[in-house]
Amino acid sequence: MAVAVREIMDPEPVTVRPDTRVEDVIRLLGESELPGVPVVDADGTCVGIVTEADLVIADDQGDLHLPHFIELFGGVVFLEPLKRFEDRLRKAFAATAADMMTASPTTVDPEATAEEAARIVYESGHNRLPVIEEGRLVGVVSRADVLGALTR
Repeated sequence: MAVAVREIMDPEPVTVRPDTRVEDVIRLLGESELPGVPVVDADGTCVGIVTEADLVIADDQGDLHLPHFIELFGGVVFLEPLKRFEDRLRKAFAATAADMMTASPTTVDPEATAEEAARIVYESGHNRLPVIEEGRLVGVVSRADVLGALTR
């Protein structure tokens, strides 16, 4: 018999609000030893997720540099995606969870099976998935929760 995500999820996950200060998010992640937390609005809608990866500005040189570009026929052609630079810049100056979160995170339905959740975890590469029912956060399921259910 297939195990539903509802049976293995944490029904009371640690969350933050969009206006939670970055310093408080960092403190919460450290104190709770979690790799990430869902961001929920006043209605309980999951609007994003902040993970440890969101707290690090990934750059080969370890700093925030302008994207490489060339000038061609009086215009500028960027040699790398400008979106990546904009994301790093936004995170570098983030003041709240909303500024640094990943919006529209990968989620799972509470009635999905552990096997379906395992596929989503594998394909997304995420360790934790918000569990969403009728648009609201009802829990979080981790890779460990899914593996535990599959090995029973």
